[in-house]
This record gives sequence, structure tokens and C-alpha cells, in this order.
Amino acid sequence: MKTIRKFATPLTMGAFLLSAVTGVLMFFHLDTGLNKAAHEWLSWAMVVGVALHIGVNYRAFTLYLKRPLAVGIVGVFAALLAVSFLPLGGTGGSPMAAIMQGLGQAPVERVIALTGEDTGAGLARLDAIGIAAEPGQTIAALAGGDRAQQAAILSAILSGQ
Repeated sequence: MKTIRKFATPLTMGAFLLSAVTGVLMFFHLDTGLNKAAHEWLSWAMVVGVALHIGVNYRAFTLYLKRPLAVGIVGVFAALLAVSFLPLGGTGGSPMAAIMQGLGQAPVERVIALTGEDTGAGLARLDAIGIAAEPGQTIAALAGGDRAQQAAILSAILSGQ
């Protein structure tokens, strides 16, 4: 039990730090690199740390749950968890995702036209980054279903560079 106690709290603290920082970055759409993957996968360390922490502090944990305030706070979060499984009304989803999907389904010349640039110049810019596009092809078809590639194509068209 003493060995577990040595690891439980530091593991929980470290995992909380990672999960909190990456979660806040993701909330504000500032995550880069491996932030999302670290948040999703390394949060399992927090689950393990909390489970170990509860295990070695079980008596104190059960004493907390005899207090009305503690029960109320845990109850509120349990209710929020239950509500989080309910489907949202309306169309749902991110407006950015809808925009990206719409642009992906549009022919390349229409997306180029959004910039006010000549179609030939836009196609030449795509050619310069290794994308051989022809009028009539959709952005999604050019990207071959790769979202990162689609974003790169849209960035090249819309940035004017």
C-alpha cells in the first residue's frame, strides 16, 4: 500500500496537469502537434491515478461522501454526465465543419473565384504545391479524402500565395 501511495498522488497530479492544459488548449482551438492525442490517450493515466488514489485513501473518500455538500457536488456532476449523452437539438455540429465540407464539395474554380482571382492563376498556384487540378474537380476529389490535404489545398487557394 505504501508503494502505491508513493505513485498515486503524483500520477494523478501529473495527469491532471496534462489533461487540464491540453483540454483548455483544445477548448480555445489552440492545440497543436500531439495535444489532442495526448489529451485523449494520456488521460488514461489520470483514470489510473485517481483509481489508485481512491484505493489508498478509501476511508477518507467514504467519509467525504457522508457530507451533504460533497454528495450534492458529486450528484450535480453525475447529472451533467447523464445529460451529456442526450442528443442536441437542431442541426448540431460545428459551423466550420459545415463550411469545410461545403468547400470540399465545390468545384475548384468556384473556390478560386471566391478569392477574386483568375482561375488560371489559382490552378497554377495549386500546381506549384504539387496539386494538378482541372476545372470541374472538387476540392475533396483533389484531396483524395484526406482532410489535412483538403485543408492544405484550401489554404493555398484562399491565401493567395
